[in-house]
Amino acid sequence: MLNLWVYTLISVFIVSLISLVGVVTLSINEYRLKKWLTYLVSFSAGALLGDVFLHLLPEISEISFGAKEGLYILLGLVIFFVLERFILWQHRHGQHEEHVHSLVYLTQVGDSLHNFIDGLIIAGSFLAGPHVGIATTIAVIFHEIPQEIGNFAILLHGGWSKNKALLYNFVSALFAVLGAVIVLLFSNPKPARRSGFCVWVRQVLFTFRFPTLCRSSI
Repeated sequence: MLNLWVYTLISVFIVSLISLVGVVTLSINEYRLKKWLTYLVSFSAGALLGDVFLHLLPEISEISFGAKEGLYILLGLVIFFVLERFILWQHRHGQHEEHVHSLVYLTQVGDSLHNFIDGLIIAGSFLAGPHVGIATTIAVIFHEIPQEIGNFAILLHGGWSKNKALLYNFVSALFAVLGAVIVLLFSNPKPARRSGFCVWVRQVLFTFRFPTLCRSSI
C-alpha cells in the first residue's frame, strides 16, 4: 500500500510540474511575447477543442452516451456561463487595481477541475496496477504539455504578469495531488473493488471534463 502512495504521488507531482512550462517566457522581452500571445491563445483553443472532439467524445461514446451524459455536459456549460456572468458583474461593480479578463478566472476554475480529475484518473490507474498507472501518467503528460502552454498564454493575454501566471498555474496544477489523495484514501484494497472504482473514475473523467474544456475554449 505504501508503494501505491509513493508511485501515485510522485506521478501526479511530475504532472503538476508541467504547469511551469511558461518559465521559458521569462527570458523573452514583453514586445516579442505580446506578438506571440495571439498565436499561443489560438494554439490553446485548438488543443482544447481537439481534445474534446477527437479524444473525449469518442471515449464517451465507447463507454456510454445517453441522456444523463448529455445533461451533465449541458449542466457544465450552464455553470460556466453563470460563473462568467458573475465575474463580469463583479468587475463592473468592484474596484480593481489591474484589468483582468473574465476568461482568466474561468480558465483557472476549469484548469483546477481538470487537474483534480487527472489526479483521480492517475490514482485510479495505479489501483489497477503499476504498469497501468505509469502508462496513464505518460499519456497525461503528453496531453498536459500543449494544454499548459495554452493556459499560460490565456493568463498572460488576460492581463496577469508572467510571475503571477506561473504561480497560479502551478497552484491549479496541484489540484491533481488533491484528487489523487482522495482516491487513495477512499479506495478499497480488494482487486475486484479496485477495477470497479477505476471504471467509475474513468466515467467521471469523460463526463465532467468535456463541459469544462469546451467552455474554456470559447
